[in-house]
Amino acid sequence: MQTNEQLGTVDSRRSHERTAGESARRFRWREQLAEYSLVLIFVVMFLAMAFSVDHFFSIDNMLGLALSVSQIGMVACTMMFCLAARDFDLSVGSTVAFSGVLCAMVLNATGSALIAVAVAVAAGCAIGFVNGAVIAYLRINPLITTLATMEIVRGLAFIVSHGQAVGVSSEGFIAFGGLTLFGVSLPIWVTLVCFVVFGVMLNNTVYGRNTLAIGGNPEASRLAGINVDLVRVTIFLVQGAVTALAGVILASRITSGQPNAGEGFELNVISACVLGGVSLLGGRASISGVVVGVLIMGTVENVMTLMNIDAFYQYLVRGAILLAAVLLDQLKNRGERN
Repeated sequence: MQTNEQLGTVDSRRSHERTAGESARRFRWREQLAEYSLVLIFVVMFLAMAFSVDHFFSIDNMLGLALSVSQIGMVACTMMFCLAARDFDLSVGSTVAFSGVLCAMVLNATGSALIAVAVAVAAGCAIGFVNGAVIAYLRINPLITTLATMEIVRGLAFIVSHGQAVGVSSEGFIAFGGLTLFGVSLPIWVTLVCFVVFGVMLNNTVYGRNTLAIGGNPEASRLAGINVDLVRVTIFLVQGAVTALAGVILASRITSGQPNAGEGFELNVISACVLGGVSLLGGRASISGVVVGVLIMGTVENVMTLMNIDAFYQYLVRGAILLAAVLLDQLKNRGERN
């Protein structure tokens, strides 16, 4: 027969197990709530706008909304990798402008859209490689490096274009940005492909796992045999290529290369990523979060346009969204540490 002391020990153990089980269930519930909270916020916001804003849920507006965020969505896919590796790139807006101008100039000089696109994308790769090499091998802070290249590349865009828009007369190139498939514009399809490709790369490839590992702990990743410097350079190189492609598509849509295009573009891209749960401290990212972050940014701007809100106020709203995204990121990091 069990003594009173043994019975007390068993009861205490069972009570402890019940408490531990309840704590684990609460923790899992909080994790799931945090994981899907952004999706819930977007769904609630979307439904509220659909019922309260005229023409918001129309097919034309939905397609227009998707088209308006297509360039941001493309670049957000690669910025996700950059932020996940504890880096960031402020030069993407300037790269969009320079690649568009360069593409238009080469197209006018050669008459070949293929050569023009190839040269523009190669220039984007070169910009990304310089960013990555300076940051990885020369150990220059990413903020300083990309801030410098942002100014340099923007200056090059104005110099080569003499401060003027470079018009495009090629009907084939202009049609490139206006092509539709099943009623959906080509830039939207390109963005969807980017979401799929980079989502698979993040979740199902060594490249993606190495990126998250570097963001989590660069020194431990180096000791584990990961070539940290090469991965960082590759991330910036891919980012440069995708950003240049976004600039080419924009030039096709507006039928010219604009040296002042993409101003503030980098903040919109970073805001979308951070709002989508990509940590500024590295090591955490998800493509689904980035997609929702991009859609939230685009939906807010679309609604303000439909409601005829002055463009000046849109700057305030974008700034507030960026601040809110950073605060949410900080709260998540504190919760993980606790």
